[in-house]
Amino acid sequence: MTAAPEAGWAAGLGDSLRAPGPGVRGAPTKARSSRRPHRPRTGGVASTQTPPSAPDRVRGREATMEQCACVERELDKVLHKFLTYGQHCEQSLEELLHYVGQLRAELASAALQGTPLSATLSLVMSQCCRKIKDTVQKLASDHKDIHSSVSRVGKAIDRNFDSEICGVVSDAVWDSREKQQQILQMAIVEHLYQQGMLSVAEELCQESTLNVDLDFKQPFLELNRILEALHEQDLGPALEWAVSHRQRLLELNSSLEFKLHRLHFIRLLAGGPEKQLEALSYARHFQPFARLHQREIQVMMGSLVYLRLGLEKSPYCHLLDNSHWAEICETFTRDACSLLGLSVESPLSVSFASGCVALPVLMNIKAVIEQRQCTGVWSHKDELPIEIELGMKCWYHSVFACPILRQQTSDSNPPIKLICGHVISRDALNKLINGGKLKCPYCPMEQNPADGKRIIF
Repeated sequence: MTAAPEAGWAAGLGDSLRAPGPGVRGAPTKARSSRRPHRPRTGGVASTQTPPSAPDRVRGREATMEQCACVERELDKVLHKFLTYGQHCEQSLEELLHYVGQLRAELASAALQGTPLSATLSLVMSQCCRKIKDTVQKLASDHKDIHSSVSRVGKAIDRNFDSEICGVVSDAVWDSREKQQQILQMAIVEHLYQQGMLSVAEELCQESTLNVDLDFKQPFLELNRILEALHEQDLGPALEWAVSHRQRLLELNSSLEFKLHRLHFIRLLAGGPEKQLEALSYARHFQPFARLHQREIQVMMGSLVYLRLGLEKSPYCHLLDNSHWAEICETFTRDACSLLGLSVESPLSVSFASGCVALPVLMNIKAVIEQRQCTGVWSHKDELPIEIELGMKCWYHSVFACPILRQQTSDSNPPIKLICGHVISRDALNKLINGGKLKCPYCPMEQNPADGKRIIF
C-alpha cells in the first residue's frame, strides 16, 4: 500500500515520524499556501552559517552514491555466494540421499534373502559413511567461508559511512529514550500490519510488551483480507465492502464500486457465449453509474457483439488485459485508506526514505555547528536549523511562513488574516500593536487587532 495526503497509518506516531520539508518563504501581500509537508519550523543556524552551495551538494550526493555503490558491490558478492552455496548444497544432498537410498535397498534385499552381509556390501557401507562425513564437512567449510564475506559487508559499511549518526543532534532535541523506543516499536508494528505480516506483528507486540488494541488492528486486518482476495481474483469481499460503504465512497467521488462491477462483467464476457445471458443480467448493476460512466458502459455493451467471435480477436480485446486486476487493487487501497483515514504508505517507510535524504545535510550542519561553536542553536525538537529539500514526492500538507518574522506558523502561533486581506502570524500581530491599534505592514489600513481571524490551511 506512496504516501498520500491522508492521515498516517498510526494515529499516535506524532511529528517524530513526519518527514521535514521546505517552508514557504518570501514576503507575500496576500494569503498564500502551498502543498508541502507539514514539518518543524526552520530558523536558528540559518542566520549564523551558510548552507552548502549547489556544487557542494552535488559533490556530496556523488560521494554518497559512490559509498553506497561500494557497499552494494560487497552485498552482491555475498548474495551470489549464498545463491551458489544453496544450489550446491541442494544438489549434494540430493545425490547423497539417492546414494543412501540405493544402499538401503540393497541391504533390505539381502536381509529378505537371509544371506549374511557380504564383504562387498560392508565395503560399500564404509564408503557411504565416509562420503556422508566428507559431504557434511565440505558444506560446513563452504558455509564458514561465507561468514568472511558477510563480515566484509560490515567493514565496507564502517569504512564508507559514519557510524555515529546518533550524534547528529544533541539528546536534548529528542524525547526520553523510553518514549523513543515506544514510538519506534509502534511504527514497526504498524508497518508490519500494513505489509500483511500479521503474525510477525503479533509476535513483536508480545516480545516488546506493546499494547495494541483491536480497534487499531481491525482496519489493517480487513484491508489485508480483501486485498488477498483480490490477488486471487475474488471480487466478492471487495464488492461487499464497497456496497456497505457506498455513501461515504460517493462523498469521496470514488469509482471503486463501478470498477468492481465492471471487472466482474468482464470476467463473465471472458466466459464466452455461454455466459452472455448472465452478463446481460448482471449489466443492471451499471444503472446507478450510467450518468458518470456512460462511455465505459457503452464500450462493455458493444463488446457483446463480438462475444461469439471471441473478444481476444476483437477491437475490445483490451478488456481482457490482466492489468485491470493490478489497477483494482491500487484503486481499492487508495480509496479504502482515504475512507478509513489511513495513508497508503507506512510512516516508517516514508520516514526512512526521507531520513536517507536529510541525514547527509544534517551531518554537514553538525560539522558547521561544531566548527563555529554555536551548539545552542538547535535546541528544540520542532525546529530544523535550515530547510531540507525532499522533493515533490514528500509534499503533503499546506504550510504558511510569516512574511514578517520569517517563521512557519504553528498551533501556538497560527496565521491571522487581517481585514485588508493580508496574512501574518499571531506573534507578528502582537508585536505590531501600537496604542491598541494595528497598522497593516503592507498597506496603510489601520484596524482593530481583535478583527483579525485565524486561518486554517
